[in-house]
Amino acid sequence: MWNKILFAGIITLLVFYACGNPAGNEATDTPTSGEVNIVVDESFTKLFDTQIYTFESIYKNAKIYVKYLHEDEALSRLVNDSCKVVVMCRNITAAERKQFEQKNIFPIATKVAEDAIAIVIHPENNDSTLTVEKIKSILLGNDSLWNQINKNSSLGKINVVFDNKGSANARYMQDTLLQGKAFGKNVFAVNSNPEVIEYVSKNKNAIGVLSVNWISDIDDSTTTNFLKKIKVVGISKAEGERGYKPYQAYIKTKDYAFTRDIYMINRQTRAGLGLGFVSFVAGDKGQLMILKAGLIPAIAPVRMVHVSME
Repeated sequence: MWNKILFAGIITLLVFYACGNPAGNEATDTPTSGEVNIVVDESFTKLFDTQIYTFESIYKNAKIYVKYLHEDEALSRLVNDSCKVVVMCRNITAAERKQFEQKNIFPIATKVAEDAIAIVIHPENNDSTLTVEKIKSILLGNDSLWNQINKNSSLGKINVVFDNKGSANARYMQDTLLQGKAFGKNVFAVNSNPEVIEYVSKNKNAIGVLSVNWISDIDDSTTTNFLKKIKVVGISKAEGERGYKPYQAYIKTKDYAFTRDIYMINRQTRAGLGLGFVSFVAGDKGQLMILKAGLIPAIAPVRMVHVSME
């Protein structure tokens, strides 16, 4: 049923864009051929490497040029028409939409998946479950020593590391958890999600904040190597409650605290390759790849299975 609705929606969009395209304007690509520039938040590098490779394997005359950048730069390039599509973990705001509309551009946002923020620590750190309030206090710098979290800990100062100052991970935690307050002096950034993992693996007192997509595909050798270097923290919503790790089932049910949506924002003014690629990711093949990557597809259902040990 969902597939039929999605297909009908895509066809409607294609007709709409085709009818609204002025003759001779942007007429070098189609939904399955030509070239297009896109920008993807660095958090989703692994997922979209696979999506682009598969799309180009099916449509031999299509070429997608991708840059993996932080969220702020992605939006800037979309506004300035340096790319036709961006992938990020939020929809565009009313103020951002106004910027587009002033240029007579009406971007379409398509939710393609649900994602999560993972909190990781060194494998030798025994504090494997933290509350939402404790994470908040650590990010604000109020709890800056491990013995404030666990009186028996000898790890010393807590260093919190993000992937990038302008990243979606940092924005999410600051806007959603801290309500816009500044990070504490114990918080800093490196240059990428893999660098977060490397830093945590070498520093026993560190906490890393990264996109779960980097550690969610258990069939991927890069993921399994990463998971040997760090430990994923369980998050409980309140003291005394069960802690949940960012597994698919708990992202879907929202038992895990730090979840978010992934959007593809298309500014192309007709039925070009940008729209074709968005439709692919939102379609059957793209959604199955999202499921395999350990994230939650926006369209395809996730099967929940209860296993009894009795």
